[in-house]
Amino acid sequence: MTFLWIKLLHILAMTSWMAGIFYLPRIFVHYVEGREAGQDVARLEIMARKLFGFMSLMAVFTLVFGVWLWLGFGFRGGWLHAKLLFVTLLLGYHGWCFAYLKRLQRGVLDRSGRYFRLFNELPLLIFIPILYLVLMKPF
Repeated sequence: MTFLWIKLLHILAMTSWMAGIFYLPRIFVHYVEGREAGQDVARLEIMARKLFGFMSLMAVFTLVFGVWLWLGFGFRGGWLHAKLLFVTLLLGYHGWCFAYLKRLQRGVLDRSGRYFRLFNELPLLIFIPILYLVLMKPF
């Protein structure tokens, strides 16, 4: 398989992972606010669980194809080291989402909708430097 195909699969998996990373906190917002309003939020719990499973699988594919590219192209350039730092932060955010999912499943998700709206902005602050580093390769 040529490296362009591996790159394509890496970008496809990363895009799918990021879609989940951006959407899951929105489910948390609707869950918290729906519960406060006395609405049935059981479907949101199911959606959150299934979305987390999908985005976790996409994260694994992203990492596998990324390592494959790394092995093919080498580990050169400071930009790549910096990118991996931000990828590590994104993985940490993914784990943080898992912790909130577990709290949701126990019925003890006690943060406000406003909190989760702000929480939803964090991955963008991580993702923008990744894009910059990959496209510009500044060092």
